[in-house]
Amino acid sequence: MSQQEKVIALGFFDGVHLGHGALLRRTVQEAKERGVLSALFTFDRSPKEVVTGIPCPLINSREDRAGLVRRLYGVEHVIFAPFNAEMMATTWETFVTDILWKHLRAVHLVAGHDHRFGHRNAGTPELLRAKCRELGIGCDIIPKVTLDGVTVSSTHIRRLLAVGDMETAERFLGHPHILTQEVRHGRQVGRTMGVPTINMTLPPHVMSPARGVYATVAVLPGGRRHIAVTNVGTRPTFQNGEDITVESWLLDFDGDLYGQTVRIEFRHRLRGEIRFPSPDALRAQIAADADAARDWFRTHTL
Repeated sequence: MSQQEKVIALGFFDGVHLGHGALLRRTVQEAKERGVLSALFTFDRSPKEVVTGIPCPLINSREDRAGLVRRLYGVEHVIFAPFNAEMMATTWETFVTDILWKHLRAVHLVAGHDHRFGHRNAGTPELLRAKCRELGIGCDIIPKVTLDGVTVSSTHIRRLLAVGDMETAERFLGHPHILTQEVRHGRQVGRTMGVPTINMTLPPHVMSPARGVYATVAVLPGGRRHIAVTNVGTRPTFQNGEDITVESWLLDFDGDLYGQTVRIEFRHRLRGEIRFPSPDALRAQIAADADAARDWFRTHTL
């Protein structure tokens, strides 16, 4: 792959939002015009977290980020480079010349208006453009993208997810917030209550949306879509401690999904997390949540 010429988008994609989309569309367009490979270069972890030691939660897992850029924007190759001590010490000039141009064979680079890179973040869009001219390769710097007068940014989207505003988050992302995972066996609590769920856990360093119950869409292998009710939280009725789980009950579905990969799309927060006095009270509320989810999807696309 490194021997193929490429148009490469640059940035740390902790999720994939409309601002990233402008970058990726330009990358794919330029690659098609040149007849070369479209690619995204990013890191396996947050450089800010590594440098400062301050946790910086990701919007999506590595696998979901790669899936989004391929599925939504048609990027052909995603490069996750390790952000380690060697990378942290790499100067911006070495990064562009040795890694992107010589090793990855970039013929055109695309970056955002605020992209900083290289040791101590010394690299800027202006320096990147000048270096590309020197090397004889193309360069695009994408201006900021705004929505309703607000700059589209991961920071803003994390705030929306943290309070459960999935509709506004979806507008800024350009797609529903997602979690994709292989379905594994849980404690079977839902099944014993007549509400069989698929069980997921949040990947390391990935943020949790606000705890509560959501109207969601479960996308099954092959693209089948089902309305679902998804609980994000600690299951306080059963006193399961502080570990956050993501449990989805697929409405009007009968089948075995164990071992299969399912994507959950979060569309609307129905309510917050509640501790119920008994399993029967919880069962009644789950039935009400299912009705509320069906009602919501009567006026929203599945």
